[in-house]
Amino acid sequence: MARRAAAAARLLRRLGPLAAEPPMRGMPHTQYEFANHTKNSCRRFHWIPSLQHPLCGPRTNVETYEGQCSANKASEVQKRTFGSAAAQIQRNPAYSELNSDDVSYFKSILGDNGVVQDEDRVAVANVDWMGKYRGASQLLLLPKSTVEVSKILSYCNTRRLAVVPQGGNTGLVGGSVPVYDEVIVSLAGMDKIISFDKVNGILTCEAGCVLENLSTFVENEGFIMPLDLGAKGSCHIGGNVSTNAGGLRFIRYGSLHGNVLGLEVVMADGTILDMLTTLRKDNTGYDLKHLFIGSEGSLGVVTKISVLTPAKLPSNNVAFLSCNDYTSCQKLLLAARRNLGEILSAFEFMDHHCIDLAMRHLEGVQNPLPASQTKFYVLIETTGSDESYDKTKLEAFLLRSMEDGLVADGVIAQDISQASNFWRIREGISEASVKVGAVYKYDLSIPVEKLYDIVEEMRCRLGDNAEVLGYGHLGDGNLHLNIVSSKYDDNTLAQIEPFVYEWTSAQRGSVSAEHGLGLMKAEKIHYSKSPEAVQLMASVKKLLDPNSILNPYKVLPQSVL
Repeated sequence: MARRAAAAARLLRRLGPLAAEPPMRGMPHTQYEFANHTKNSCRRFHWIPSLQHPLCGPRTNVETYEGQCSANKASEVQKRTFGSAAAQIQRNPAYSELNSDDVSYFKSILGDNGVVQDEDRVAVANVDWMGKYRGASQLLLLPKSTVEVSKILSYCNTRRLAVVPQGGNTGLVGGSVPVYDEVIVSLAGMDKIISFDKVNGILTCEAGCVLENLSTFVENEGFIMPLDLGAKGSCHIGGNVSTNAGGLRFIRYGSLHGNVLGLEVVMADGTILDMLTTLRKDNTGYDLKHLFIGSEGSLGVVTKISVLTPAKLPSNNVAFLSCNDYTSCQKLLLAARRNLGEILSAFEFMDHHCIDLAMRHLEGVQNPLPASQTKFYVLIETTGSDESYDKTKLEAFLLRSMEDGLVADGVIAQDISQASNFWRIREGISEASVKVGAVYKYDLSIPVEKLYDIVEEMRCRLGDNAEVLGYGHLGDGNLHLNIVSSKYDDNTLAQIEPFVYEWTSAQRGSVSAEHGLGLMKAEKIHYSKSPEAVQLMASVKKLLDPNSILNPYKVLPQSVL
């Protein structure tokens, strides 16, 4: 202990201003400059005692309407040429084809404005934001209420018209766009906040509410949403629930299975299933809402949600660190859990390929560590209720990590602008990759000690044919493996699949950590689930949607249906 205190004292004596990082105007701060005794070079950390809400600044909204429009026009992207076995799926002849009588009925319940046949507007809803998946629907429906959704599904079930529910259309696996000519039912018009319990922090709202709007609303009431995504400016809470989205706060607040208290769902036959409870504890029978959380609209259409929101805490800090190797990242995670404990709210990692890509293709971002030549970067966020306590914990953690050689360089944000810049880099990797060309995206859960091995394996397999990026939620064991190329190519795909799934299965990992299965991975579920489990899922699907009209060709293999 005495030696550690002496080392800390020696480090703290090396205080000095950093001209490239001016202090925030009007706010006192302390700057720490650390010496690396091995390399005889300086390591720096900037400390801001009271950084308020770093996540309130400008954030990346990659899945925007404009992005969808531009994707629609991308000349190099061909319909489903990249999508694994999805390319081999044939249209189910049991489904009816849309006719003028169907359109007339929908207009009778929705009005002319609720039935969209304009080619340009329907075209946007037919393609995902990356321009990878493209359907051929001729009809977009815009219901404004649960009753209207019920009437739509009841009619479609009777006519055996296939339906695809659509929220913000920010998915990555083709789950929110048609495969063929399914009727698109958009929940965008159902965007009302129904109630908010200010004592318990329970929000009840419609499924079409945009996540960022909900975040702003609850923050004004002194709470935060338990879910935070890079697509928060576009994605809908109904889609988040339907895909069991994970996101940046998972390490602190867990999954939506733990935060969603109740749901209202419209079944395939139009039955409205009211499970919209706000009770924290209810042990009466089966907890049916969990069937629909993560079912990707294949069992029912979520129309209303009640969700538990945590209290907003006043002390927030964001650090951007560099590490020399992946082993150091793992050890840093363990150290953060032990030393930061209850205030740790995010632990994200990126390799240097991600940083280079972000610097090339994201406008307005700055490299927090321009002199660093390390292979890995880590973004840590802490959130707590006691500013002084949090500062002491974080300071001790950084000192210890420097002494132990886990951190090569790093910066703590001094103001909201810097914190937003840090998050912009992390969240903008997906946006930057799309600007290069074609992107093969894989969302994997892998034991942390093996997590980066698949990135290096793919680099060996692909060589100079593609750029391989590895980043994600290290605290949750969730890797985002992005493979960037100039265009979608069957030869490149053959090098990636099924190898990436076989490798993940061999590690007893999951082929979908948080993005769902959709169309892309429906035939790959066997890599993560036993035949018995998949067959039971198929039985549930047949029970709740006997005509299979809800989001067909998605989630489950066609062979079990």
